[in-house]
Amino acid sequence: MADVIRCEAVGLQYVRGDGPEVLHDLSFGVPEGGFRWLLGPSGAGKTSLLRLLYLAVRPSRGRLEILGTEIAGVKRRALPGLRRRIGVVFQDFRLLAHLSAFDNVALPLRIAGRPEGQIRADVTEMLRWVGLSAKTASRPPELSGGEQQRVAIARAVIARPDLLVADEPTGNLDEAQAERLMQLLQEMNRLGTTVLVATHNEGLVRRHPARTLRLSHGRLIADGGVG
Repeated sequence: MADVIRCEAVGLQYVRGDGPEVLHDLSFGVPEGGFRWLLGPSGAGKTSLLRLLYLAVRPSRGRLEILGTEIAGVKRRALPGLRRRIGVVFQDFRLLAHLSAFDNVALPLRIAGRPEGQIRADVTEMLRWVGLSAKTASRPPELSGGEQQRVAIARAVIARPDLLVADEPTGNLDEAQAERLMQLLQEMNRLGTTVLVATHNEGLVRRHPARTLRLSHGRLIADGGVG
């Protein structure tokens, strides 16, 4: 089975040639259909690694392959098509304040050119699943933090991405909502999406054992194990 993510001695500097490395010599792979927890304390480098994986930055050194594409050599014009195959749950949500919850979730489908009838059916069902059927017309400023988090999650998974990366997706959710989110992520994974979730919620990891990647000071200190 091919790796959806393949890192070989990857390093990352935000200021090329001058600044400190924030990630050092990362080497690991995640196969197609895999699920990984990304663990480590604040400042360990989890968000920087996620930024590499959703193509916000390119590695300073080493080799990074995402979805079979070597990132250092990919043309800028090819990046949007590759990014459309990656779903992202951002820690700060990144919802569009002027759009309703429905239209925020529908955005990836509209960019992909899906028929409006299909979009309405899919988005309505997804918002029902995350418990926001009554909030479809509400804009982000009218929603609580937990509700915005659920809209962001629905937007990330609505297009059935090949790869889903999530940065603290349960951070604003209560335990019941967090468990419902895990059901959604596990169902996506069962259907073939490769999933990588960064979290501080060790209880969630214990309840849903899976292989882990653990970072410390920008270095991978564990790749494997369960929980």
